[in-house]
Amino acid sequence: MIELKGITWDHSRGFTPLVACCQRYHEQHPYVDVQWYKRSLQSFADFPVETLANDYDLLIIDHPFVGEAYHSGCFVHLNNYIDHHFLDDRLHDSAGLSYQSYTYNGAQLALPVDAATPVSCYRKDLLKENREPVPQSWDELIALAKKNKVAIPAIPVDILMNFYTFCIACGHQPFTSREEMINEETGLQALEMTGELYSYLDELMFSCNPIAVAEMMSSADEYWYCPFTYGYSNYVRKNYASKLLAYDDVISYNGTKLRSTLGGTGIAVSAYSKHINLAVEVACMLASPAMQRGLYVEYGGQPACLDAWKNKEVNRFCNHYFQNTLPALQRAYLRPRYKGYLQFQHTAGKVLHDFLKNRGTHTKTILDKLNSLYRKSLPIYDNTPAA
Repeated sequence: MIELKGITWDHSRGFTPLVACCQRYHEQHPYVDVQWYKRSLQSFADFPVETLANDYDLLIIDHPFVGEAYHSGCFVHLNNYIDHHFLDDRLHDSAGLSYQSYTYNGAQLALPVDAATPVSCYRKDLLKENREPVPQSWDELIALAKKNKVAIPAIPVDILMNFYTFCIACGHQPFTSREEMINEETGLQALEMTGELYSYLDELMFSCNPIAVAEMMSSADEYWYCPFTYGYSNYVRKNYASKLLAYDDVISYNGTKLRSTLGGTGIAVSAYSKHINLAVEVACMLASPAMQRGLYVEYGGQPACLDAWKNKEVNRFCNHYFQNTLPALQRAYLRPRYKGYLQFQHTAGKVLHDFLKNRGTHTKTILDKLNSLYRKSLPIYDNTPAA
C-alpha cells in the first residue's frame, strides 16, 4: 500500500469532493490510499506553500502562490510529467482563466479543480416578500444597503479583491505599471466607491469571510442581498442549509457589468514527494472532465472544468448556479502572481480594512500607502509590470 497525503481547505466544497473522488480511485487502484487533511480558509490564503510541500504529496492551492512556488522549486512542473494533449484540453476547457492562473514562466504548477469569482448572492424569498427587486446597478445596491439589508464579506483580503474590481470599473486595471499599483485619479475614485458602500455595513461584516456570510444568510433572515462574495454552490442545494440562497451575476456600474477578481483552487504536486508520478496521476484524475462533472460536483465540489459549468444535469442538480454565474467567471480579472505579491496582498488588505472600519484617514494617504507597499513588493530582478 502506497499512502499519499494531501492538504486542502476546511469546507464541504474544498474537502468532501476530494475524499469521495480519491475513495473511488482507491477502489480502482487498491494499492493507493490518499489521505486528505484540512486547514482553515485563512491559513489557506496566508500560509507558505513551500513549508507545506515538505509534508504533503498533493496540495490544493490558491493561484497567487505560484510565483513563490516557482522560485522556491517546491512544486513539480506538471508539463514535464503530463501529456501535452491532456494539458491542451484542460486549457481549452477551463472555466474563465482558471487554467492560466497556474501557468507561470511557461511552467504549469497546478491543475485547476475548483473555479470561483465574486458574484451576487441573495435570499429570493425575502426580496419577494418585501417587494424588493434584485439590485442590478450601483445605485440600486446603495439604496438597499441604506436599509441595512446588505451583507458583504469584509475581512482584509475580500476588501482588497473588491477594490481591484472598483479600480477596473473606474477605468483602469491595477498593476500595469511598476511605479504604482493604480493611478491617482482611478485609485481615489475607487476608494470613494469602496468607502461609500462599506459605510452602510454592519461592523460585524469586518470579521466575516464568504463562508461566514453564506452561513449567516442561509440560517437567518436579517440580510437579503450580498453584491460580491466568492460563490459557493453548496448553499443553493437542497438540504445543505436551512434557507436556500440564489447566486447570479454582479451588478453594473455606469451601464457595464463589473469584473470581479478570480478565485478558485488548483492541485499541485510536491517536488519532495517520494511518489511524484503517482501523485500526478491522482491530480489528473481530479482534474478530468468525467470526474469534475461527476463525483466532484455530486459531493459538494465546484469544478474548474467549463464543460461541467455548462452541463445541463450539473445545473439541474445545483439549481442552475453554474449557468447563472458563468458570465461573471468568464470575464473575471486575474490578479498578479509574482514573487512578492502575497506580501503586498496581506499588508494592503489590512490597510484598506483599517481605513474602512475606522474611517479616520484621507483617501490620498491610503492610496499613497498602497502604491508604496506595491513598489516594495516588486522583485528587483524583473523589469516588467506585475500584471
